[in-house]
Amino acid sequence: MFVNQIAVFLENRKGRVGDFARVLADNNIDLVSMSIADTKEFGILRAITRDNALAVKALRDAGFTVTSSELIGIEVEDVAGGLSAVLQLLDDGGVDIEYLYSYARTEANRAIIILKANNVDVALSVIAKNNIKILENSII
Repeated sequence: MFVNQIAVFLENRKGRVGDFARVLADNNIDLVSMSIADTKEFGILRAITRDNALAVKALRDAGFTVTSSELIGIEVEDVAGGLSAVLQLLDDGGVDIEYLYSYARTEANRAIIILKANNVDVALSVIAKNNIKILENSII
């Protein structure tokens, strides 16, 4: 019921994201989704690939610092207020969202959101209680 994500520490310098992409390309690893949070000196690149285990190995072999974690993937209505409604349910349930990002749509009326919550069990309970579709890596 989780989506596996890799996180890569990157020095904030010219060409570093390209280096990351080149390692994936050289190892025939398909990048599915990516988000970057940065500061003046470094960034954290969060990504989902078609083969995260191979991506972690290839990136580590290339000298990158990489971790892997399990996040919650959900489908929300792709309408104005769709995400807001789900976030309000989580907030009302006492769940703090550490970060989230969107993923390419699977259907015209659905959006996929990948999120990291402070309390996964409570988040999953709120999601299940409100009949929000939870995604798995196999769906992505």
